[in-house]
Amino acid sequence: MTDKDKLAGIYKEMLEEDIIAELARVKDIPLRNAMDIYYNSRLSAQISDGSYGIDNMDYRYLVQDLIDNEPELLNAGGQDK
Repeated sequence: MTDKDKLAGIYKEMLEEDIIAELARVKDIPLRNAMDIYYNSRLSAQISDGSYGIDNMDYRYLVQDLIDNEPELLNAGGQDK
């Protein structure tokens, strides 16, 4: 594994942490619920795969995209505090 690969992995981990924290803040839900929502989302898979260069977008935009395009996840698991 090269230094570039290590940095890309660290960047993705930090992006995921930022997305989860922002989702919890915006929807006023516990971090655990935000984690469940994120890791069950298409967004998570796209970031993991590096699809569409999505991992280079701002985490706030990605959270709004998740809220807008995957509302079923929010309704299913994000509302208990």
